[in-house]
Amino acid sequence: MTNIPHRLRLGAIIPILGLLCAAAPAQPANAPNPFGRWLNPRGDVEVAVAPCGAMLCGTVTWVGGQAVADAADAGVGHLVGTQLLRDYHREGNGGWQGEVYVPDMGESFFSRIHQPDPGHLRISGCILHGLICKSQIWSKRS
Repeated sequence: MTNIPHRLRLGAIIPILGLLCAAAPAQPANAPNPFGRWLNPRGDVEVAVAPCGAMLCGTVTWVGGQAVADAADAGVGHLVGTQLLRDYHREGNGGWQGEVYVPDMGESFFSRIHQPDPGHLRISGCILHGLICKSQIWSKRS
């Protein structure tokens, strides 16, 4: 055993524990989890939402119906594998902020994701950094 007094050892450990706790993301235990597979409102695009480093990203895993035709009309040959949700970071209110890519338009927009309940995501695409937005409610794939 070392000759370091007990109080000095605790004095060194407590600040380190404090730093570790401060660095951990603050998230309630019952916070919704946005990760998983989600369907757009028409049910013809499936996106897998997953961590990408410290961020959140979403990649197309399946398309069907009108989405295939819309993508072809916009000159996009293959949607599967396209990253629609890019570089989202957690906001203080439990939501996420990043960019959404809209293949039909060939553009990316400022975006926010909120999860009103475990089975739904509200994805907003905005212009003017959030002044004018359009939202869709996506459903969790079972």
